[in-house]
Amino acid sequence: MSSAHTLAAAQARDAHDPLAGFRARFALPLDARGAPLTYLCGHSLGLQPLAARERVNEELEEWARLAVQAHEEGRRPWVPYHENLSAGLAALSGAHPDEVVAMNSLTVNLHLMLASFYRPQGARTRILIEAGAFSSDRHAVASQIAWHGLDPEATLLELPPPAGAATVPEEAIGDCLARHGAQIALVLWPGVQFRTGQAFDIARIASAAHAAGCIAGFDLAHSIGNTPLALHGADADFAVWCSYKYLNGGPGAIGGCFVHQRHSAAQSRTSHGGALPGVRLAGWWGHEEPTRFLMEPQFRAAAGAAAWQISNPPILAAAPLLASLAIFLEAGMEALRAKSVALTGFLEELLRPLAPAVRILTPHEPARRGCQLSLRIASGGHRGKQVFDALAARGMVCDWRSPDIIRVAPVPLYNRFEDAWRFARALSETLQASP
Repeated sequence: MSSAHTLAAAQARDAHDPLAGFRARFALPLDARGAPLTYLCGHSLGLQPLAARERVNEELEEWARLAVQAHEEGRRPWVPYHENLSAGLAALSGAHPDEVVAMNSLTVNLHLMLASFYRPQGARTRILIEAGAFSSDRHAVASQIAWHGLDPEATLLELPPPAGAATVPEEAIGDCLARHGAQIALVLWPGVQFRTGQAFDIARIASAAHAAGCIAGFDLAHSIGNTPLALHGADADFAVWCSYKYLNGGPGAIGGCFVHQRHSAAQSRTSHGGALPGVRLAGWWGHEEPTRFLMEPQFRAAAGAAAWQISNPPILAAAPLLASLAIFLEAGMEALRAKSVALTGFLEELLRPLAPAVRILTPHEPARRGCQLSLRIASGGHRGKQVFDALAARGMVCDWRSPDIIRVAPVPLYNRFEDAWRFARALSETLQASP
């Protein structure tokens, strides 16, 4: 083993890590004996910020102390509660504060965005997604197509990787739009593909979609808090995300969405009419706050993306995100990204010697990935699952994606170079124990 790849080398890098102190702000899981687990599963569920308990308890105390009056008189009044999250979400998504809103869950937000932006007309009816998209996205898209009376099997266009490849070259997206653009109404693409960990250039995809006359929407579930984003500058039409992965908002945390200001500006503020695409499905929480509780029949939209809100936010599911976003704003996405590139690169260096028994599916170039590495074990899915189970028995927390992928994510907020080293050693020893 190279001296640069030893435990001592990993610990030396941790000792000089300017973000090392943030690890102490998270609850680290332990095994049944109380020993720390090596947690590399932030791509599925981020760890709990210790301050999250305090934020939730504060809202429980307000509920007990003030009851209904907490909507207006609490330390963080519940009526405008979503506004507490806007600055952090805007910073992480590269948007103006009025272009983002915390609401609902990812797939609910995706349905709301598709209702606004998928407007099939004439020959332009198709939706382009990646082959192997996250199942909830595909279900949402297929059902929206069917809702419009169209056949999902004929109308949904799924772009696969080239034969023998695991990832989709970005030029292939442009080529597909050049060939089929006149038939495509909307492109829905991930910022980071959940299975392979491939990151995409959102601005490039949005530009290609718009050049073909298509709406450009993005699922950022695996991107926000993981990779730098600039949604406004990229000219994305809309985006959706969850908050329980890299944002550490907790299981079932409130999700979020982005709507470019040109679309909110095009919609009527005083009726349910407006420009297409972008016309909203509405609910009372999308009504402007000053007159919302007059309960009048006429709709008066809130400014920006907040007009897409349907119902009042779940306060107890939103409170943990306050704690997490505060940490992100303190650490800074630039510094987090720099550590992510170094940490993931270190793990990749440790895993490369395990080839051909282990194949890394995620692109090598830092610009084409976040902190996730997707691994395929030689000899097929059954063997891969055996290796995954053996890793779990050794205290490694990652996850398995059928049919044959182990996903590992060293998250810069709370993972160490030592964690990467321990995972690589556990994988090497597992392979040696049962080749």
